[in-house]
Amino acid sequence: MWWFQQGLCFLPAALVVWTAAAFVFAYITAVVLRHVDPLVPYISDTGTMAPERCVFGLMLDVSAALGIATVYVRYKQVEALSGEEEVALRRLNRVGLAFGCVSSFGMCVVANFQKTTLFSMHLVGAAMTFGVGALYIMIQTVISLYMHPHIHSRTMYLVRLGIGVCTLCSIISMFVSSVIMYSTLRGIDVPNKLHWIPGEPGYLAHMFSTVSEWCLAFSFISFFLTYIRDFQKICLRADVDLLSSHLYDSPHDSINSSRRNPSETSPLLAGAT
Repeated sequence: MWWFQQGLCFLPAALVVWTAAAFVFAYITAVVLRHVDPLVPYISDTGTMAPERCVFGLMLDVSAALGIATVYVRYKQVEALSGEEEVALRRLNRVGLAFGCVSSFGMCVVANFQKTTLFSMHLVGAAMTFGVGALYIMIQTVISLYMHPHIHSRTMYLVRLGIGVCTLCSIISMFVSSVIMYSTLRGIDVPNKLHWIPGEPGYLAHMFSTVSEWCLAFSFISFFLTYIRDFQKICLRADVDLLSSHLYDSPHDSINSSRRNPSETSPLLAGAT
């Protein structure tokens, strides 16, 4: 059995690969069509103009669905591994589920409200994705600490802590450099500025901001790679519990008649051949 066939580890693996492919594909397309500069543009800029914005939006919508599925499986796993007496851990797990779903939905907002179309909603989506997503990472890191050493190893906790610190530092760096850039370029429509000339005002702050954004994006999605080993040890299944033997709002005459006269039941329904 291949590693990706074990349990549900294909979920985080697919999430990371698919999301990274969305970023890279949009970047290559935007650069080839000269919609952006090749040297580290904003990720949002690579998904601003057609045709790349169409594929970018579609792929990130799929990433959002994979993200919600991954977050939910992690929630069920922690719930199953934690005892009833571990109230704090269970509460953290529920908060983590909420933050993970909000962060995943934020990807849809980022993808479908382009920066040049509706900048305010794009910022809201970015805050949901990366801001709330960073909180999700920190909560999962704390959960890993709670589950050490009986369930989680110290190495896994330290790896998640390192990714969380890297994500937080990238957010701070991006925020500070963006504030400096916008204050330097007062009166200029920065959201619609897709091409930058080296040496122009705000260029250095712009480069710091874009590099921070790429570091933030890949450190954020790389966190889900740490779930692969965990997800190899979990499977979910759906149990069907029928509340009625028919799909009518009220009992149907033919059904009642069939039950009153078993001899009139179709032989095929009875299992005869």
